Amino acid sequence: MDKQIIDKYNVPGPRYTSYPTVPFWKNDPLWSEDWLATIQRNKAYFNSSDISVYIHLPFCESLCTFCGCHKRITKNHDVESPYINAVLKEWEMYQEKLNNDPTIRELHFGGGTPTFFAPNELIRLLQGLFKAEKVDPEFVELSIEAHPNNTTDEHLTELYKFGFRRLSLGIQDYSPVVQKAIHRIQSFDQVKAVHDAARKMGYKSISHDLVFGLPKQTLEDIIDTVTKTLELRPDRISLYSYAHVPWIKGNGQRGFDESDLPKSEIKRALYEKAKAMLEAQGYMEIGMDHFALAHDDLAKAFNSKNLHRNFMGYTTQDTNLMIGLGMSSISDSWFGFAQNDKSVEGYLEQIEKGQLPVFRGHLLSELDVEIRTYILDLMCHFETEFKSDSTFKEVHALIKKRLEGMISDGLVVLDGEKVTVTPEGIPFVRNCCMIFDQDLEPNRKLERMFSQTI
Repeated sequence: MDKQIIDKYNVPGPRYTSYPTVPFWKNDPLWSEDWLATIQRNKAYFNSSDISVYIHLPFCESLCTFCGCHKRITKNHDVESPYINAVLKEWEMYQEKLNNDPTIRELHFGGGTPTFFAPNELIRLLQGLFKAEKVDPEFVELSIEAHPNNTTDEHLTELYKFGFRRLSLGIQDYSPVVQKAIHRIQSFDQVKAVHDAARKMGYKSISHDLVFGLPKQTLEDIIDTVTKTLELRPDRISLYSYAHVPWIKGNGQRGFDESDLPKSEIKRALYEKAKAMLEAQGYMEIGMDHFALAHDDLAKAFNSKNLHRNFMGYTTQDTNLMIGLGMSSISDSWFGFAQNDKSVEGYLEQIEKGQLPVFRGHLLSELDVEIRTYILDLMCHFETEFKSDSTFKEVHALIKKRLEGMISDGLVVLDGEKVTVTPEGIPFVRNCCMIFDQDLEPNRKLERMFSQTI
């Protein structure tokens, strides 16, 4: 890839798991009554009781210094039961306040380290949510993020019996040097043991999460990591760009400094090499930083243009309403976002008082909703089309004007009202979305807000 193009577009920018992006949310504090009103609006507009549920399980036994998630480091497993009790109580509050019986079509355990929790505690949580001993995996998509070091056969067995068929394993990189730098030590044999056990049980979609641009990571490291990954042949692969944002997450106990981070053109070369290796083995690039084999539901959703993106990442479920439970979780009603208290203590205290633990969010304007649609299309399908009946034609004209640079660089094509990201432009899809973003004024300094786009 042209170094000049990389240098031109390698700027700080959002990852667009939402629009507006979190730093530009305008409702802090957000009152729970206002948030619940957007859910009622969602029900009236979409006329559906289907929802997605994200549950944040924040505890980890050790700190991985590449991680940007909200977590609590502890080896005290006595925290499990009170936390599960609080999440169940939060769910009961949602059911009571909404006075309905929503249908969960998708549920994801994220963290933190969900497999920090004992299998019986996870099953207790699931039975409380679904009021059932098990669910039909053809009707509900259940998935869990798992750490290979503490994922046991009992975890896999009990979750499978309940209805789980999706498993995501956090790998990052197999290099011992890189693993030491990011404080995440795990061997290929450990990963293989968990992967093979899950496959044997019948998990139909296993994903491996890899990261490029990590400290001390070399081209040889990425080749070795992808080679080992291909040996196990997971159904999906996430190839994330390391987001270096120490001003947000702090330095932690990291074994590296800024000089150990790959330069922008080297970092991009790591991705391009990994991508070539994956595509040579039948993996299709999907959206941003994701790959899947043709048989996987994610690939099918991409091909049929039914792919969706939310705070859980890319998904095949487009329920238009996602409820986030647990500390720091974010909910999305399409017309509003709401985030829970970001501390374990604050979250538990609010639940104990019988209050929804929402503390900030954003109520979307009519323009927000329209721009959100365009950005979602670009992130999922690499194309979008301006609405012919829109009342924001002046905004459209401004966006088209701002697209001229990417058009002249061969990264975007504008045909009438349709915007298409070219194959050469796919690595810069975040930059294209930034042109649509109404919160990003030209030349605005974003260095202390977002990670680099490349």
